[in-house]
Amino acid sequence: MNLIISGTNRERSNSLKIAKYYQQELQRKGESWELLSLSDLPSDITVTDLYGKRSEAFKSIQALVSAAQKFVFIIPEYNGSFPGILKVFIDACSFPASFFHKKAALVGVSTGKYGNIRGVDHFTGVCNYMRMHVLPLKIHLSKVHDELDGDDQLIDELTTKFVQEQISEIARF
Repeated sequence: MNLIISGTNRERSNSLKIAKYYQQELQRKGESWELLSLSDLPSDITVTDLYGKRSEAFKSIQALVSAAQKFVFIIPEYNGSFPGILKVFIDACSFPASFFHKKAALVGVSTGKYGNIRGVDHFTGVCNYMRMHVLPLKIHLSKVHDELDGDDQLIDELTTKFVQEQISEIARF
């Protein structure tokens, strides 16, 4: 089993739209991919699931993470980096079993011009610390609101080409 993580707890986010697009396309490649939106995290996670504590609400999330062999992180830009809730999520997961020696693909998302290049670089450092194997091809979706149609499908040919290239590499990874 593999897991796509929409890296924000913002409801109806562009990150979740992109995560669903990746799930749809990766499943076409014949692999099993679950989707986790960080909006599904317990609202009191900083009290209930850090520093060795484990709530009932987080147990099923931890089970998904533990079972996953590959991850796709959809990472929106928050203040020039990645969202704090993504770091809280990583910190809440069991260490080192959750991520050590597993594979990760990274996708930056922003409404601005650069597709969260800096945030993806910052998160790459976190992945490296956790000894994850990071796919070298990283995608940066800038002006994401212009990239999606009404059915949340990518509309730009060049963007679709690069995303499909990454999806093919994830499937082989």
